Amino acid sequence: MARTDPLAAYNAKRDFGKTPEPAGEARRSEGGNLFVVQKHDATRLHWDFRLEMGGVLKSWAVTKGPSLDPHDKRLAVRTEDHPLSYAQFEGGIPEGEYGGGTVMLWDQGVWAPIKGKSAKDIEKGHLHFQLQGERMKGEWLLVRMKPRPGEKRENWLLRKIDDAEAGTGDILVERELTSVLTGRTMAEIAADREGVRSLAGKRGKAFNAVMADAAAHNRQSARGPARRKSKDARLPGFEPVQLATLVDTVPTGNQWMHEIKFDGYRVLAAVKGTQVRLFTRSGLDWTEKFPPIAEALAALDLPAALIDGEVVALDGHGNPSFSALQAALKEGREATLAYFAFDLLSLAGEDLKALPNIERKERLEALLRHATAPLQVADHVIGAGEALFETLCGAGQEGIIAKRVDAPYRGKRTHNWLKIKCTRRQEFVILGWTKSAARGRAFASLLLGQHEDGKLVYKGKVGTGFDRATMEDLAKRMGRLARATAPAEVPRAEARGAQWLSPKLVGEIAFAEFTAEGRVRHGSFLGLRSDKEAKDVTPETPADTPEPRSDVRISSPDRVIFPESGQTKGELADYYRTIAPLMLPFAAGRPISLVRCPQGRARHCFFQKHDSGSFGPHVSHVPIREKDGGTEDYLYITDADGILACVQMGTIEFHGWGAKAEDVEQPDRMIFDLDPDEGLGFDEVKRAARDIRRRLSDLGLVSFAMLSGGKGVHVVVPLTPGHDWETHKDFSKRFAEALSLAEPDRFVATMSKAKRKGRIFIDWLRNQRGSTAVLPYSARARAGAPVAIPISWEELDKMKDAHPFSISDAKTLMDRARDKALQGWGFVTQTLPDL
Repeated sequence: MARTDPLAAYNAKRDFGKTPEPAGEARRSEGGNLFVVQKHDATRLHWDFRLEMGGVLKSWAVTKGPSLDPHDKRLAVRTEDHPLSYAQFEGGIPEGEYGGGTVMLWDQGVWAPIKGKSAKDIEKGHLHFQLQGERMKGEWLLVRMKPRPGEKRENWLLRKIDDAEAGTGDILVERELTSVLTGRTMAEIAADREGVRSLAGKRGKAFNAVMADAAAHNRQSARGPARRKSKDARLPGFEPVQLATLVDTVPTGNQWMHEIKFDGYRVLAAVKGTQVRLFTRSGLDWTEKFPPIAEALAALDLPAALIDGEVVALDGHGNPSFSALQAALKEGREATLAYFAFDLLSLAGEDLKALPNIERKERLEALLRHATAPLQVADHVIGAGEALFETLCGAGQEGIIAKRVDAPYRGKRTHNWLKIKCTRRQEFVILGWTKSAARGRAFASLLLGQHEDGKLVYKGKVGTGFDRATMEDLAKRMGRLARATAPAEVPRAEARGAQWLSPKLVGEIAFAEFTAEGRVRHGSFLGLRSDKEAKDVTPETPADTPEPRSDVRISSPDRVIFPESGQTKGELADYYRTIAPLMLPFAAGRPISLVRCPQGRARHCFFQKHDSGSFGPHVSHVPIREKDGGTEDYLYITDADGILACVQMGTIEFHGWGAKAEDVEQPDRMIFDLDPDEGLGFDEVKRAARDIRRRLSDLGLVSFAMLSGGKGVHVVVPLTPGHDWETHKDFSKRFAEALSLAEPDRFVATMSKAKRKGRIFIDWLRNQRGSTAVLPYSARARAGAPVAIPISWEELDKMKDAHPFSISDAKTLMDRARDKALQGWGFVTQTLPDL
């Protein structure tokens, strides 16, 4: 019997005289287990998922693209087998040909059935497998659906299995916009095919190629426009680290964010592409001590950044184990190392230390959104620190770190970072040791000290916590440091028979308490701290836990300012007090304009952007050059009290510039405000936002959606500063005009009410110097006290209008913000393509 050609259907559908796609025969790769994903802008955008089996690429068209969320079951339509040569195809298929459109190699790697399964399971209608790609990783599942009567196509479902690589929402397809083969965007690939730059008469897909023009300028960048800026910055050097103050109780209120206190070594990671250096808290280069961490960071190919975090060793239950970390460092034992990142000091040459703590954390989450084990961003909760502390102490953890959400990063010990420990643990200098009568035991106990007022003070002994290996290692180290006299004054009874040491070794000790004489009670040795010098070891005395602070008094809290729904000035202040941690990353340090309604929203309201000092000390001023050549002081805030000071002055709405106060000539945020004509429904606005997002993604630009709290949607494009306002305005103007030219029945790029009839105005005017846009989480001076809220693109589909939440929903918004789909919202390192 003649063997059926598995590529017959593929070859029959294509005219290889017209399409650049490869014709091919069945053949096997070296490993026989390739997988690729190709982003394909044909009749409709989809992602072609392909697995190598039997010398061909088995193929499925995934309509919305792969999702990391195990709850998302993505339709995957089985298509014809493709030749192995297709695994490297990227380019344009001519219009009119089968599959006409732009093709990007979006992911590549290898695959394998999970243990106990086989590639042959595809014939049974299910395939359970592992992927090791540049973007898709971990366990996945393909399941064939039962066909409906008369249905010809073969429908499957693609789903992520809940594992360490799982996530929430459409992070992969929303933020991965360049080719893994060439680093180009869809528009760059399309521009290569079209070769035409004029916008005149262009519609639909032709517009993508025209607007792009990025190919001629961006091919020089191996990773596309989103990475050009970062390559110019140098590899960061060491910076002094922020230290926490010990307190006895957990601070309360939403002005604090809380993280786990990790039981490991503090490490600053300096990265730039494949260059990585790991520094201890004292500045020692320990890159060679943690090769898995350095290799994982290098594999991410990050822009220049300085990351703060903790290296820990995990035990069999996934909990940090300081003893395992000690063994790995001193004996070279294998250990499961992990790096928990919790702060970001610089990015792409930009110093971030002055930014609010919560904004630095948001930027860190965006930067490490693709990190997998052994890298992880440390989780945090806002408020609710007492519950977290009790849970961790019950689980045998060390404690928590509490950080003021609005505080800058200071390279010293401050009360902006607090540590609350489940048990007492401190560092001590080892002064000497006493002999043991027990056979095989190198010593009986260690004598401990700490520096007080410039001299070493004896603090007692520790005789437990040592295993044989630890004792042998300590004996060797102490043998090299022997001296004849005591380095500190030790009571004669406790000094009897002691062998004294030069005070250079530092040990970490867990203990119940200090006695009245200042000696450790029930001490247990945890390990040596080679990352800290003995001269820096001092007692840690718990300070008073800071009281919830706000120096801003809200007068007339019972005044009704939203007459339709009855909400008061006090309720508005409570909303902003609660929501401040979410709002500060977007509002702090940015010139603002305020909508003030001193007598309520139904009375006289007005914009205010200048101030002579009437707002008080919590509202700052920055002089900005005006058009006439003079300067005026503009308002900006840095913390929650600044927000409340504005509310006290009758402010309802906060609108921000597209640049920071520290450099107002360097825009960092582009906004397209979709303003529909009165007769249009919200579904049309949502469709427009998704289309704009798609056009931006074709240019390699990641965008985010925000409900305005009114009737429209803002499409927000974060940008790394590096271009001027003229470039900023010109790009946004041409983009909006090109869209209105491509689809004149849907869009208009001018403010004219007459021309807007039945259309959506793409308001690009907010991208001019001095213009503002409503800030995320700002209340609106509208009936019902609605608020502007960030949403994921997936959420947008479910929204019925642009104002689903009000100031009465602060707790709901706080809970909602913990969703992984919103982590890192509004932050990404990218620059405008050169058009």
